[in-house]
Amino acid sequence: MNATPKRGKTLKPAEVRELFSRLAELNPHPTTELAYTTPFELLVAVILSAQATDVGVNKATRKLYPVANTPAAILALGEEGLKTYIATIGLFNAKAKNVVATCRILVEQYDGEVPRDRAALEALPGVGRKTANVVMNTAFGEPTIAVDTHIFRVCNRTGLAPGKDVRAVEDKLMKVVPEDYKQDAHHWLILHGRYVCKARKPDCPQCVIRDLCRFKDKTPDESNR
Repeated sequence: MNATPKRGKTLKPAEVRELFSRLAELNPHPTTELAYTTPFELLVAVILSAQATDVGVNKATRKLYPVANTPAAILALGEEGLKTYIATIGLFNAKAKNVVATCRILVEQYDGEVPRDRAALEALPGVGRKTANVVMNTAFGEPTIAVDTHIFRVCNRTGLAPGKDVRAVEDKLMKVVPEDYKQDAHHWLILHGRYVCKARKPDCPQCVIRDLCRFKDKTPDESNR
């Protein structure tokens, strides 16, 4: 009998393609769970989502956007007015300050439009690389990959793109993800981390990529016990 060949800690190119093929078959048209209708609404929602849940952000913006969903309208509200809508979200004081400051720049420098350029996005208050990547990908169709805690966990556990920090994981993902899967990779991975490869108890028995995954502490299938 031949011994099972040893597998390295990192997925091979064929395994990476198979991983995304399965995720794509399961969810052919993945998208963000943040509610938005314009690039500006998405930008604000992503700024608000730092250290907060998408559900909590959507609850707040559901009341905010019918009243103010443009940079000029939020400027008219002002910080104190904005706070009344987002007070249920963590760090709402700092976020209100950043959103209003961002709106002022958009009005004064970009005619109220959200720039498509990474450097311009990252120069906005409250916008870092991850937020810029989300906006570029989801609003403008750029094949960027925003690495959050869910994606960082999935990439290190599975061996898809191990890295010591989020930037290292992002850089590796941009190298290993096949071009035809790059546009949706961010959404597949974040949803997989949020609902299957969960932090405390990953649902490995229900995972469609379990056999490819390098995570040595897989949760057992209790039905087979």
